[in-house]
Amino acid sequence: MNYKILINKDNLYDKRDFSNIELKKITNILNEEYLLEKRTLKAFLALKKDLSKENIFIDIISGLRTIEEQEQLIDEYTNKYGKDYIKHYVAPKGSSEHHTGLCLDIGLIINNNLVCDNDTLLENSEIFKKIINILPSYGFILRYPKGKENITSYNYEPWHYRYVGKSTARIIMNNNLTLEEYDKLYNKRGVLLVNKPKGLTSRDVVNKISNIYDTKKVGHNGTLDPLAEGLLVVTIGNATKINDLLISNDKEYIAEVKVGIKTDTLDLEGNIVKTSPKRITKDILDNLFQTFPRAYLQEVPLYSAVKVDGKKLYEYARNNIDIELPKREVIIKELELLNYSKDSFKFRCVVSKGTYIRSIINDMGDFLNIPCTMSSLIRTRQGKFNLSDAHNLDDVSINSPLITINKALDIETKEIDDKDYKKVINGAVINNNYNIKDKVLFIKDNKEHAIYENKNNKLICYKML
Repeated sequence: MNYKILINKDNLYDKRDFSNIELKKITNILNEEYLLEKRTLKAFLALKKDLSKENIFIDIISGLRTIEEQEQLIDEYTNKYGKDYIKHYVAPKGSSEHHTGLCLDIGLIINNNLVCDNDTLLENSEIFKKIINILPSYGFILRYPKGKENITSYNYEPWHYRYVGKSTARIIMNNNLTLEEYDKLYNKRGVLLVNKPKGLTSRDVVNKISNIYDTKKVGHNGTLDPLAEGLLVVTIGNATKINDLLISNDKEYIAEVKVGIKTDTLDLEGNIVKTSPKRITKDILDNLFQTFPRAYLQEVPLYSAVKVDGKKLYEYARNNIDIELPKREVIIKELELLNYSKDSFKFRCVVSKGTYIRSIINDMGDFLNIPCTMSSLIRTRQGKFNLSDAHNLDDVSINSPLITINKALDIETKEIDDKDYKKVINGAVINNNYNIKDKVLFIKDNKEHAIYENKNNKLICYKML
């Protein structure tokens, strides 16, 4: 459920956005029944209970409203109050917050009477000020705040609350935003290149970016171990749907090697399991880099997240369970010695996807008959993306520019014909009138809508965006 979805005159209600909504019934003191989305109802009941402890008593006077009910309300209020009232207080059909089940209007219980009249409610502005100040603690925002009428297109309504979740509500209140302003600032999708610092997991980076962008829809492409640093390709919003298309065939790394020791993790963070007093020379390294195989079956490290029989390899390691390690074919496309000393060396490599650099280093040690372990690793390139274009993690903000889905992908882009538009946004099969050989990204009015692929000269939906 997208609790941050914007519904207004420019973003009409679409029932597909609420296909999985769960509605619950609530009855007010007038015995009127209303429907609210279940988390919205739970938050309202908590707000109502806590306000009663402060001798502020509220109840619901409006909840879910269908488009048909909105039409009836428009007719009723037009006849009763006139068109000017409608313009400022009643949304046109399809643009009402009340279609969502995520918003409600409240009345005040004064002298055991439920006050519903707008003019009377406005006379109790001091009570509403107290309520509005605590709304974010329950995940609510004031949907139509004072001073923002030119943005929301509606007059100030201190009784109209919208559930968006606690973190979003706090961002909106702390920054004095409307939902329109929040949507424009935070509703983003695209690819962010991040320079991951040493000591953090890839998940740590994702979590931090998730907090910055106020969304759980954040992913990454190509895990880096805590010891490693460098380029991490992060996807945000609906760009998480293209992760499988961003998996590049090659990655570039700069690695440093400690000669004379081997650890159980194949890097310096592990326990030493083997040592040797042997040292290296230029001749030894020249021979290594000239003759080391450029394609071979590489054994996956024991301390990795690769699964065997449903369990990650590092789980076997931590429980001291012996397991036969799987092997993968890897290709080393480029291998270059950068510098060396008697007990260390640094190299650059370009490798195929799925290649473990610490395993390459371990295999180099076996090749030399000298134990070797990885001491540092920097990813400098992943496919078309370069570390030089990445943002330092501490510098990432909501205003950091994102690479669009269109620019991130290496597939054809086509403008959707008007006759195919409705079919494409609904994921329907269309004729291949676009002469697509493999995949195509369909756009319209500069918005990315879907990725289709050619199957038997018919275009089938691959991803909805």
